[in-house]
Amino acid sequence: MSHIEQRLQELGITLPPSPEPRFTYIPCNQTGNLIYLSGQDCRINGELMYEGKVGREVTIEQGQAAARQTIINCLAVMKGYLGDLDRVVKIVKMLGFVNSAPGFGDQPYVINGASDLLVAVFGEQGKHARSAIGTSDLPFHTPVEIELIVEVRD
Repeated sequence: MSHIEQRLQELGITLPPSPEPRFTYIPCNQTGNLIYLSGQDCRINGELMYEGKVGREVTIEQGQAAARQTIINCLAVMKGYLGDLDRVVKIVKMLGFVNSAPGFGDQPYVINGASDLLVAVFGEQGKHARSAIGTSDLPFHTPVEIELIVEVRD
């Protein structure tokens, strides 16, 4: 068992299969030693765990849980593409979108649910640059969507 898979097991996380895209794109694209993950959401077994705007239908705590689940789905994409998460050198950048109610400005607190999990899984290599952006809506009314840029080794 790889080091990262052991860490996931310690955290009680079982990765789902890598999600299949519904539209014309690929979940992960590599150039050089960087992989770019397409936006992922908070689905569990194909269903959104929450739906709606943070600050209205979804609480900050639920948004954090949605962000955490979104990172689990990102890890599943990475595992499906790389085969072994120990190939991850560093999480370089996270772009987090929060489906926000008018006037909601606590997007960084929501996206911390994702950032905290990356650091818990990868340690120092999980620390990353980040943007946490509020949006008027997201596809399928998911509360959170996240993209990652990850440095990998052969």
